[in-house]
Amino acid sequence: MEIHREDLTGVLKVATQRGCDFADVFIEEASVAQIYCEQDRIERVTAGTDAGAGIRVIVGEATAYAYTNDLSLEGLKEAARTAAAAARGGNSSVVIDLCRTKPSFELPILVGPETVSIADKAAVVKRVNQTARKADNRVRQVTVSYRDATQKITIANSEGVWVTDERIRTNLSMNVIAMEGGKIQTGFESLGGVMGFELFQLNDPEELALRAAGRAIRMLGARPAPAGRMPVVMAGEAGGTMVHEACGHGLEADLVQKGISVYANKIGQQVASPLVTVIDDATLAGKLGSYRFDDEGNKGQRTVLIEDGILKGYMYDYLTARKDGVMPTGNGRRESYRHKPIPRMTNTLIMSGKDDPKAIIADTQRGLLVTRMGGGQVNTTNGDFVFEVSDGYLIENGKIGEAVRGATLTGNGPKALDLVDRVGTDLGFSIGMCGKDGQGVPVGDAQPTIRIRELVVGGIVEEEQR
Repeated sequence: MEIHREDLTGVLKVATQRGCDFADVFIEEASVAQIYCEQDRIERVTAGTDAGAGIRVIVGEATAYAYTNDLSLEGLKEAARTAAAAARGGNSSVVIDLCRTKPSFELPILVGPETVSIADKAAVVKRVNQTARKADNRVRQVTVSYRDATQKITIANSEGVWVTDERIRTNLSMNVIAMEGGKIQTGFESLGGVMGFELFQLNDPEELALRAAGRAIRMLGARPAPAGRMPVVMAGEAGGTMVHEACGHGLEADLVQKGISVYANKIGQQVASPLVTVIDDATLAGKLGSYRFDDEGNKGQRTVLIEDGILKGYMYDYLTARKDGVMPTGNGRRESYRHKPIPRMTNTLIMSGKDDPKAIIADTQRGLLVTRMGGGQVNTTNGDFVFEVSDGYLIENGKIGEAVRGATLTGNGPKALDLVDRVGTDLGFSIGMCGKDGQGVPVGDAQPTIRIRELVVGGIVEEEQR
């Protein structure tokens, strides 16, 4: 997909013909291959390509957006005319001099997914499925999903920015269901990143299957989680669900400006323990949320959000940065050409500390060890959250004890971060699709082993105990 400089200039001139403060064009060609295994067989193999363009025109605080899947020059100009008319800017001349921006870092791809046959991709899926099924006779169901996506983008705007890039992401996820004596438990695992088929050279997919199956089997024999206030140790392997949900969304500038973030108007204030530093980093090689340019053409970067417990800044796209009079942080993201960019996280993490993770557990007389988080809900306005724990263990006398099931964590994001009193030297990543305003984008999140002095832990009551 190659759109020439003079064509992009022409489209932008049409978009700005009625006058505006800013206009941009986002052109995308996305190719996706997916393989889905269920009921011990390959159920679906799909592959396809979607291409189109989105034109945005900003006048004051009003935004007009038009998109089209007609990538001819006339098709692009027609979308530009539609956006320009909807924006209703005043008459003014706009000088556009596009200058191509080169990336400042690389995200290397070693084995392009397009070089690997569907049969070889399906072989990985089948192997993972069989490994999980053979792990234990209590495994009743296994689902495996493989996906690779190649996205070619061209972005240009009325300020002269012009970038082209290619993004390749590959991921594998699986869910295992185990049953025994009327009890049903699940184990979920996933891996992926900005990489090609080397994902399966750098990671053993069969080990992924064994972890998922092992978690489901362990939870069958787990006791009901106790309830009450107690210290909670969140292992690095649990990933960064806590920082992403309870902290990250509240640091996206659009929520801050709308007054629905607990972190609004707190720059320079202490919002977490001095042991806590939170960053958002799009430059990490191989991580799912990484990119060289965001969806507005700004370079991906490392942004310090909280440093030693002090709030340093927010994540900005062009529009929110313009409103606050600051520079964008490279966090303008969109699901596809059909969507306007908005501030979104990339790879969000709590930085590693100085404590040995084993020493953190040994220093905890009684509490809950969380090694895998489940789903949850967060109120960004006040920071309150409720999370499920899909894999947890009691800590008794400084040692890891019995597995427990049915635990939930209830608390407040800033208060929980303020209660962090130990931060480990390790760092564990997790991946996911983050939803916001009807858009989903791939993200990574991470944290070291941390101890929160006190959270409300909710448990379950079994029928025979009532």
